[in-house]
Amino acid sequence: MNKLVTTALCAMAFALTANAQEQEKKTTIELPQWVRNIKFSGYGMLQYQGQDPEGNHSNSFNLRLARFILDGKIGDFDWRAQIQGTNVKGPGEPTVQLVDLYAEWRKYPEFKVRAGQFKRAFTFENPTHPITQGWYSYANVINALSGFGDRTGEKSSGGRDIGIQISGGLFPNANGRRLLHYQVGIYNGEGINQKDKDNKKDIIGGLWVMPIEGVRIGAFGWTGTKGEVAATFVPDGWYSKEGYVTPDMTSNSITIKSARKNRYCLSAEYDKDEYTFRAEYLHSQGWGTNLDLGDKADGWYAFGIVPVVKSKLHAKARYQCYRDNKEWNRAKTMYEVGFNYFFTKNLQMNIEYARVNDRVLENHNYNFVDLELDFRF
Repeated sequence: MNKLVTTALCAMAFALTANAQEQEKKTTIELPQWVRNIKFSGYGMLQYQGQDPEGNHSNSFNLRLARFILDGKIGDFDWRAQIQGTNVKGPGEPTVQLVDLYAEWRKYPEFKVRAGQFKRAFTFENPTHPITQGWYSYANVINALSGFGDRTGEKSSGGRDIGIQISGGLFPNANGRRLLHYQVGIYNGEGINQKDKDNKKDIIGGLWVMPIEGVRIGAFGWTGTKGEVAATFVPDGWYSKEGYVTPDMTSNSITIKSARKNRYCLSAEYDKDEYTFRAEYLHSQGWGTNLDLGDKADGWYAFGIVPVVKSKLHAKARYQCYRDNKEWNRAKTMYEVGFNYFFTKNLQMNIEYARVNDRVLENHNYNFVDLELDFRF
């Protein structure tokens, strides 16, 4: 009898175990590879700034920006979606926007195709990560002439636009490092999250050589239009200008249709073993939001960031100048020094002091300080 009971219990246990295993198999969901390839990341940048131009002193804590990023891979395509939150527009205005949404075919390193909304193919500094870039902001000339807060009045776009781009690296050496890189893109010319307003496209391209490891020497070109530019002017000087709609004499304003943008950039960089040196010169021809400044602007910057304690403390210095009319009477020059301290690879503090010379101001010189806490996740 005991043997029968034992045998029955064993059979029951075996049946229950087999049934549980069968149920587990039925409830297991196998995720497709493209879902398993999705990665979530992001970063935040907290800021304190103070400056003392005569009659306009200020100091404030600031949320510079926060970004949330999804990256993925489907076959030979990589894709990215990135959302940004920032107070750059000011209180009471929308501060969350889509900044990146694109897919890139990357089967061949010699020929890649990207489509969607992404960084314009202009300058070395534009595509640099805001934290890796190492300063309180991109250089003034980059902000004004590379599609951040553009002189044409385009809203802050982080250097981005909607379009399609081809790029690639050619002529690999014995170590596999490619000696020549190219990229060419066609864009709406209106900035992020904007349709083309004049059915004319911007064409932007860059070409650079990498003769030794860490070195890039290149040049970029940009031609295109912005659909409409709302500009101001001094009436005495603009009644007879051609190519614009009729001026509004009551507000001294004018709307430029298909405002021309012709720009170029010359660039050089060394970036290796935590040493970074970069210099760029940018030139622009085309009307901006203030017609009295003329149709030309230019600027340049040069900086160095070097390790004092490897992977822990970096010292930095930058010289930059931007001339919104390509004349010295409106030049804004900044002489900057500072340190970047890394608590970990994902958490750093940046400290910066600048002496500013702004020729637009009656008293040209003033001081500027910036302190940032940046983190990634």
